[in-house]
Amino acid sequence: MQTKTFQLKYSQADEKEKSVGVIIVAAGSASRMGGTNKITAPLAQKPVISYTLSSFQNHPLVNDIVLVTKKDMILTLQKFTDECGFLKVTDIIEGGNCREDSVRIGFERLIKNENIKTVLIHDGARPLVSKEVIDRVITAAEEFSAVVPAVPVKDTIKKIGTLGRVEQTIERNNLVNIQTPQGFSVETFKTALEKAGDNLEKFTDDASIVEAAGNSVYTVMGDYKNIKITTPEDLILAKAYLNSLTEGE
Repeated sequence: MQTKTFQLKYSQADEKEKSVGVIIVAAGSASRMGGTNKITAPLAQKPVISYTLSSFQNHPLVNDIVLVTKKDMILTLQKFTDECGFLKVTDIIEGGNCREDSVRIGFERLIKNENIKTVLIHDGARPLVSKEVIDRVITAAEEFSAVVPAVPVKDTIKKIGTLGRVEQTIERNNLVNIQTPQGFSVETFKTALEKAGDNLEKFTDDASIVEAAGNSVYTVMGDYKNIKITTPEDLILAKAYLNSLTEGE
C-alpha cells in the first residue's frame, strides 16, 4: 500500500485551540460475542471501552467526545465516565437503527460545538488505537477532508460463487483493510449525510457515505494492532497485543 507521510502541523501552543471532535460508536449488538457486551467485556481487568476512551481523552487536539450507545447502557456509561475522569465526554446518547444512523445522531450532537472543524469517527470496540494513528488521521483530514487508516491485506482473497466454487483470485496489491478512526472535515461529512438522506442503512462505513456523495477518500497507514473486538477470540488477541505494548514501555 502506498501512503503519504504527513508531517504533524500542530504544536503545544495549538492545544489551546482544539478543533477536533470524536464520535465513538458503541451501540452494536453482542450477537457474535455470545451475548457479552463487547464494550464492557473485560480486557486486562478493565472494560474495552476504557481503553478506547483513554486514547482520545489523552490526545492533545481532541476537544469533545460524543459516545453513542444503546439506551440501556447510557446510565452505566455516564457513571463510568464520571468515575474515571473522562472529562472530554460531553454527551452519551442513544444510537439509531443501524451503525450509520448512530453516526448521524452523534454527528448532529457533536457539531453543536461550532469550534469543531474535524470529526473523527471511531468504533467503541477498537481499544488499541494508537496516538500515532490518530495523529496521521487528523493531519491528513485537515489536508484532504476525508481520510481512513488502512493496512495491506495479508491473505489471498478469492471471489466465490454458488456452492462455494472459486470464481476468481483477486490481485491483493491494491487491497487494504480499513480501520477507524475515520476523519473528515465537518463540512464534507455534513454535506455527505445530507445527500445520503434516509438511506444510511446501505453504507458499511463512514467513508462510503462520503464516497457516495462524490468526494475522494484518502488512506494513511493504520496499525495491525488496531483490531475490532467482535468475537471472544479477539479479546485473547487484544490482550496479547496489550501485553506486548506494556512490555515495550
